[in-house]
Amino acid sequence: MSFNDFHFNDHITQAIQQCGFTAPTPIQQQAIPSVLERRDLLGLAQTGTGKTAAFILPTVQHLMQTSGKQVRALIIAPTRELAEQINAFTLQIIRNTPLRTVAVYGGVGKQGQVAKIRNGVDIVVACPGRLLDLLNDKAINLSQVETLILDEADHMFDKGFLPDIRRILRQLPKERQSLVFSATMPGEIRHLAEDILKNPVTVQINLTRSVDSISHRLYSIDQGQKTDLLLHLLKDEEMATTLVFTRTKYKAKNLAQRLAQSGFKATSLQGNLSQSKRQQALDGFKSGAYTILVATDIAARGIDVTGISHVVNYDMPDTAEAYIHRTGRTGRAACTGEALTFATNEDIRMIRLIENSLNNRMRRQTVADLPVVRNAPTGERSEVRRERPAGAPRSNKGPKGTSTPRSSRSNRTAASSQVFGLAGRSK
Repeated sequence: MSFNDFHFNDHITQAIQQCGFTAPTPIQQQAIPSVLERRDLLGLAQTGTGKTAAFILPTVQHLMQTSGKQVRALIIAPTRELAEQINAFTLQIIRNTPLRTVAVYGGVGKQGQVAKIRNGVDIVVACPGRLLDLLNDKAINLSQVETLILDEADHMFDKGFLPDIRRILRQLPKERQSLVFSATMPGEIRHLAEDILKNPVTVQINLTRSVDSISHRLYSIDQGQKTDLLLHLLKDEEMATTLVFTRTKYKAKNLAQRLAQSGFKATSLQGNLSQSKRQQALDGFKSGAYTILVATDIAARGIDVTGISHVVNYDMPDTAEAYIHRTGRTGRAACTGEALTFATNEDIRMIRLIENSLNNRMRRQTVADLPVVRNAPTGERSEVRRERPAGAPRSNKGPKGTSTPRSSRSNRTAASSQVFGLAGRSK
């Protein structure tokens, strides 16, 4: 199948060629015809499958066939980075047409956004908070919206945006086309979709399956050894462009600083950064100024960087779907990728769920010469000691002068290896 089969107008066809697109992806093949027919649609597909083009191309086609003076297409995204990414792609597609677009989000001044809206725009790509601010200020009119698009709807729920979304929906005309795209489908998002979609077409593309171009490795590790393991892998393996996921903003910031102090070109992307710092980190990662980006799940939504060679789950994701979403950022566009996961004993259940989704076992691996953790707690500040140098006196002292029998420590290590299926170094 080719893009010519959709019979886009000449402007869109030329823009598609300039973008270097050769053939539509599965989500585009299945979604675009229904969107062109003005059907409501629920699109379920992981990141990197081409969802943005699946809704932008047919929406622009419709806008070019009609006219209006107010906002006619509203795209709502959960993060500033994703809003900018969608808006940038839209600008590419509407080049050399009369259509105009603007991205509106917080963290920057309103005045420039308001000025563009007053000058007239056809498409608004917005984060919910700033859009509500503009509505309260009566700086934007949504009464003529013909197409509503919710992108990354599952993340809208994660960030607590659903009440804001429902307030925005009350400002829209009842007669409109509505499209909901999501990587995962928790119950709350399904309820929202049922409320706003009328007789929708559902398109689902490998929602809980990883692409075949990604290999998955699992490391059984104590919490306090994770940073040393990551440093070891970064030094010993060819990890060209690496995206590292942590659970908290605090950990993302500190891990990136530790990697930078160790000589790596690393930065972080997390919620405590200003918009300019976030953009600087993302632009640096895209350009190659940074080869390692440490991010939380929330901050990483909207990252669209080609050529990511490795995704590292420094902390285990909360769901199997989140694992698929994270690791889907590598192995794109006919390239291969590696997904590396650091797991503690507390992660056994999630490993099983992930492997059920993968329909395969992750490759178990061990690494020699890592620091040994003694009585390490499961928190972030576990103390680590290196292996005892040859000839150095041995001490079995534990905390408060207690003694820890060597056999007990060995038994615990063996039990951990058995739990994760580690009978030795993976071949």
